[in-house]
Amino acid sequence: MGLFDRLSGLLRSNINDLISRAEDPEKMLNQILVDMRSQLAKAKQQVATAIADEKRLRDQADGEYRQGADWEKRAMLALQEGREDLAKQALVRQSEHMTHAQQLEQTWETHRLETEKLKNSLRDLNDKIEEAKRKKNLLVARQRRAQAQKRIAETMSSLSEKSAFEAFARMEERIEQSERQLKASVEIDEEFSGDTLANQFKQLERGAASTNVDVRLIELKQKMGMLPASSAPPSQRQLGKGANVEHDEETVHAEIDDTGSEKKGR
Repeated sequence: MGLFDRLSGLLRSNINDLISRAEDPEKMLNQILVDMRSQLAKAKQQVATAIADEKRLRDQADGEYRQGADWEKRAMLALQEGREDLAKQALVRQSEHMTHAQQLEQTWETHRLETEKLKNSLRDLNDKIEEAKRKKNLLVARQRRAQAQKRIAETMSSLSEKSAFEAFARMEERIEQSERQLKASVEIDEEFSGDTLANQFKQLERGAASTNVDVRLIELKQKMGMLPASSAPPSQRQLGKGANVEHDEETVHAEIDDTGSEKKGR
């Protein structure tokens, strides 16, 4: 387990160094993942070496067992041939190989357990790297959102300055003053240029048109029952009034003529 302790210490030191001098969080997180993948690759190589050592121990133990079995067969052959001395020597060799095989198997078993722990640690490290990748994406998204909020806050802060709004107000006042100046110039041109008499009649015509609209409005209200109906519209009543005046003038002139005739007769 010392392997992964060293890897963890190296990763912590690299991460702490990156954090202490981090300027761009996204680059920092990407660099951390690069370092973690590099350490993972080294760990895989060392775990692969440990697995190879485990297999070598297993093969050595199995080889010792086979040699032990072979010497046992030789001892049996020597007994069949009546050579007990050779059979004893063969059994000694068989015992040596079996002892070595048992020792190697114990070593292999211990190494196998350590290798399994290394494999589990390697799986955990790989899972943590995958989790770090997912967390990196989340942290980068949060960082970008924080930067966007910071830019918005800075923009709002700059907009809240009075100088900008005062500049808009001054510009609006200048534009309104220009509009008023233009209207005044147009009025002066219309009033003091061209045929003055014709302009005066145009004003009278505009007034008459306005009066005509008022008359039509009253007629429409009478038609809708909003006003009581009268014998004649206001225009006709005005004309009628004018006719009566003319009639009165004619009557006065006739009376004057009659009076003059009477005086001549006398």
